[in-house]
Amino acid sequence: MRFDQMTIRLQEAFSSSQALCSSAQQQALECEHLLLALFQDFDGIALALVKRVGVDCEQLLRGLEEQIEKYPKVSGDGQVYLSQTLKDIVSKAEEEARKMKDEFLSAEHILLAVSNYKKANSVFRSLGIKYDDLLKALQSIRGSQRVTDPNPESKYQVLDKFCVDLTKSARSGKLDPVIGRDGEIRRVIQVLSRRTKNNPVLIGEPGVGKTAIVEGLAQRVVNKDVPEGLKEKRILMLDLSQLVAGSKYRGEFEDRLKSILKEISDSNGEIILFIDELHTLVGAGAAEGSMDASNMLKPALARGELHCVGATTLNEYRKYIEKDAALERRFQPVPVGEPTVEDTVSILRGLKGKYEVHHGVRIQDSAILAAARLSHRYISDRFLPDKAIDLIDEAASSLKMQIDSVPAEI
Repeated sequence: MRFDQMTIRLQEAFSSSQALCSSAQQQALECEHLLLALFQDFDGIALALVKRVGVDCEQLLRGLEEQIEKYPKVSGDGQVYLSQTLKDIVSKAEEEARKMKDEFLSAEHILLAVSNYKKANSVFRSLGIKYDDLLKALQSIRGSQRVTDPNPESKYQVLDKFCVDLTKSARSGKLDPVIGRDGEIRRVIQVLSRRTKNNPVLIGEPGVGKTAIVEGLAQRVVNKDVPEGLKEKRILMLDLSQLVAGSKYRGEFEDRLKSILKEISDSNGEIILFIDELHTLVGAGAAEGSMDASNMLKPALARGELHCVGATTLNEYRKYIEKDAALERRFQPVPVGEPTVEDTVSILRGLKGKYEVHHGVRIQDSAILAAARLSHRYISDRFLPDKAIDLIDEAASSLKMQIDSVPAEI
């Protein structure tokens, strides 16, 4: 058993299990000590696996603690040593790792070994945790990823960690209705339906509703109001700040992005990636001697493995993307203009219901007309419909506060 051949989380679990063993005044480190340490790591894969199998985690932890209590106690400061059972489990886990062609021993290999070892799986048996169920759960979490470095958990389910599923949000009714953008949505669908260069980029001023167009596309996909080729697609919005956050080590950001691209290419074209503020990709993650995110996307875009929708402002498109000819030619620009006052009134009428429910006040039609006209006339540094929506939201919030606040004593 070599600690340098284990993942970081498994090494931490071993040191935690030794502390558990010492605090329980026991000398032999049993598999229950190790399992308890693994399940107490709430972000680890071990807990995710048993949750996926449908096990009550509290019952599992209680069962392990009860089993630990049954082991003999010793007085004095004895040296903690590995029991024969745990040694057998580790060697079986190493066999599981070899079978899966993994380079490091990880928590999932320990769980599979325990579930397949009759002498040690009494707690697993009592809760109905079976080897085959764990294997299925592992495949759904890991996909085609292998353990090739000491921190493999950062590459599991990367799309769930770093993306927001817009089609799922549309299905559950969390997105606002999109009104008056039929032409732009149709143009995006037309570009997405092309064989090559099928990556639209929405270009427009801040606040004109670029993100809303993609949300409208997600609603159309859910309602099956799209061509046959787009009916089963999932639209995922990439959270670039989340992707960059916490990438301490050199190459960690690139690793995450590679995992995202791999998971998208493994999905056989069912995922459309939406990148808001597309210009932030140019230079994201770049350090001396390393490449930025846009250079990593180019090959995937060129091969057609990545179906992408971008959104950026006109100034930033000129400043960052037009300068990079190789990146620019892979995207098709879709201009998004500022809606007229009449279109803004229609948009506000469509959103009225959501704001009435949120604030608990009635919004009259005269207020909608005034918000559209007055914001257009007096707020010159911002764009419709965003500034008109802000006026309605602010006025409704102010009225709700007046209704709810206790008047001052006279």
